[in-house]
Amino acid sequence: MPKRTLNDKILKNLKPARPGERYAVMDGIVPGFGVRVTDKGHRTFVLVARFPGAKNPTRRALGDYGELTLEAARTKARRWLELIQAGNDPAIEEERAKREALRTQKHTFAAVADEFIKRHVSKTRNAAGVEREIRREFIDRWATRTITDIEQLDVKAVLRAAVDRGAPYQAHNLLVHIRSLFNWAIAQGDYGLDRSPCDRLQPKMVIGKKAVRTRVLRDDELRILWKATDDMGYPYGPLFRLLALTGQRKSEVAEARWSEIDLPQKLWTIPAERMKGDAAHVVPLTQDAIEVLQVLPRFKHGDNLFSTTFGDKPVNGFSKAKARLDELILKEAHALAERLGDDPTKAKLDEWRNHDIRRTMRTGLSALPVSDMVRELVIAHTRPGLHKVYDQYAYLDEKRHALELWAARLRSIVAPSPDNIVDFAQARA
Repeated sequence: MPKRTLNDKILKNLKPARPGERYAVMDGIVPGFGVRVTDKGHRTFVLVARFPGAKNPTRRALGDYGELTLEAARTKARRWLELIQAGNDPAIEEERAKREALRTQKHTFAAVADEFIKRHVSKTRNAAGVEREIRREFIDRWATRTITDIEQLDVKAVLRAAVDRGAPYQAHNLLVHIRSLFNWAIAQGDYGLDRSPCDRLQPKMVIGKKAVRTRVLRDDELRILWKATDDMGYPYGPLFRLLALTGQRKSEVAEARWSEIDLPQKLWTIPAERMKGDAAHVVPLTQDAIEVLQVLPRFKHGDNLFSTTFGDKPVNGFSKAKARLDELILKEAHALAERLGDDPTKAKLDEWRNHDIRRTMRTGLSALPVSDMVRELVIAHTRPGLHKVYDQYAYLDEKRHALELWAARLRSIVAPSPDNIVDFAQARA
């Protein structure tokens, strides 16, 4: 076989072999390396060598000219020769490298997190919110990194960033999410992971102690909030009203579907998959709650009560909705102060959160002639292993009575007689 110092000009000018034949031109730089030409003019880089396990030299293809450059082919040939000299078969080594590359691709944080979301998070109660936080706080940062490369310092950086922007509660939630993700990945046994970077990570040392929130809305705040929800309109206005009337969790109300509502029986049955306790929960609907539902739009195709997509998907933009509601509350507080002849600049808005509405409702039940067990059942707080296994209609009459008492109490707060209205600014003092 002739030898030449191959270059692109030579390779491009090689003539096809005779019909039914092939020929090779060997390189003068790399031993055993050359190009093989068919009768159709197809050019393939080859290496002739005594491969491990073979008695005589054999020829193996390295790749086609065009798909592989001359320099890349020479580099590959040199690498193969080194493997042969070390007693390793290049084909076996390349297959091992391909498997490793595929494994690495499947073991990136983004790939593992996607599987976690698909196989675990999607089956949980607050799936949409958890997925959103995992993608925004973790996947966006670590997408292409191998999951085994994530260290405790990486996790701490995310948590401390949340604390620094004034969101310690979110930091605690983020730690729960990422700890769950790594524990899930370890349990699968598929990702080469035998330890979690969250091990021995103490929340109070990194984030700070998780303070128990006790904020309850005062009567004057409830009254102004109720008025503001009227100005807010659909979908969030009636949604916040239903939160106040029923005391259910934000996600349970926001994701409510018409198929869960039985208006003739005045019942709302929340399925187990949407409940924190993984058990169906029946909410008796008072007349006040029915009136909220009756003014909601009914979409032809979508089943969601509160939606901006014609019922197809439930609402989820609560941060913007809460900001808008705060604006309306403050506006209403200023207007009330002016009507009462007070200085509107003294009307301030104390910090509050959506969950405070649920706490306010539960606190309100304590002031009513309702047993503690029924108060807890109304908001779906159950004793493990006891009420959870009861028939879902247990204590239905007692819960209805409790909710009717609360509705009457709430009505007396949000629509009092004129002589019972208290100056908002004075109430804050």
